[in-house]
Amino acid sequence: MEQKSLLQTLSTIIQELRNSGKWGTAHVYRSASNAFVRFTAGKDLPLREITPALLKEFEVYLRGRRCSWNTVSTYMKALRSAYNKAVDEGYAAPAPRLFRHVYTGVASERKRALEAPDIGSLLNEEQPATPALPPDLAHTLKMLQLMFLLRGIPFVDLVYLRKSDLRDNILRYRRRKTGRQLTVTLTPEALRLLDTVADCNACSPYLLPYITAPEGSEAAYREYQRALRHFNRQLAELRQALGGTVPVTTYTIRHTWATMAYYCEIHPGIISEAMGHSSIAVTETYLKPFRDDRIDDANRAIISYVKREARKKASL
Repeated sequence: MEQKSLLQTLSTIIQELRNSGKWGTAHVYRSASNAFVRFTAGKDLPLREITPALLKEFEVYLRGRRCSWNTVSTYMKALRSAYNKAVDEGYAAPAPRLFRHVYTGVASERKRALEAPDIGSLLNEEQPATPALPPDLAHTLKMLQLMFLLRGIPFVDLVYLRKSDLRDNILRYRRRKTGRQLTVTLTPEALRLLDTVADCNACSPYLLPYITAPEGSEAAYREYQRALRHFNRQLAELRQALGGTVPVTTYTIRHTWATMAYYCEIHPGIISEAMGHSSIAVTETYLKPFRDDRIDDANRAIISYVKREARKKASL
């Protein structure tokens, strides 16, 4: 059997992804590869030296660097995919239990959403603080509001929206992550906001002024990455300017929409459809920490009820 290393296999996959224009996925594999290089201190290990014990050491290393469990899972799945590719191509022996003892799931880690009064105040166009904001932060606030009004649209989907996606007050677009087509009826408030932030360049196919390069190109992906980093920095400044205490990112907005929908007792299946998740299982992961909160609240209410009834009986 011809020998090949894990990093060589990862490099091949990364190049194939880049050739097919899958820049985001290529970035994930590159991050996993870079993390493994740091773990091995630059040593390129042959595939036969990839063992369950080594992978467990890599997991411990990642956690020691304060990587989240979901980051650990993402990197391990990238390595697993590379190993399986090597098996398919005859460069490695099948090892079905190789990744059995490292984490490759999806952790429902507690992510803080904004409370209803907080997101409500941010949506209030007449709040006193808004006129005092610098122009760049005022624009950031409008984008935050728009993202929430569009059912917590991911930032990547927002920046890639095309003018042709909007007809009257109906927005139709495909999730870049799952490929699912979504249809959103824009409220008058959302239409007014969109009118103030839309790209005024008649030659641009994009609805918003974030990307100039052709869609699917590496240049467009790099523009998106820069826009994402800048927007998250602006959100942090906006939080400070408005006196907020909860860190706000593009993900916070999406998570807040899902959380508010759950608190309004909207069925998870509807939330899943609204957000364009690949399955309801993804939505369940979003909502699990908050479902646990509701169960805890119910438990406290039950305990309080039975104690109250006991006191009533004792007083008779």
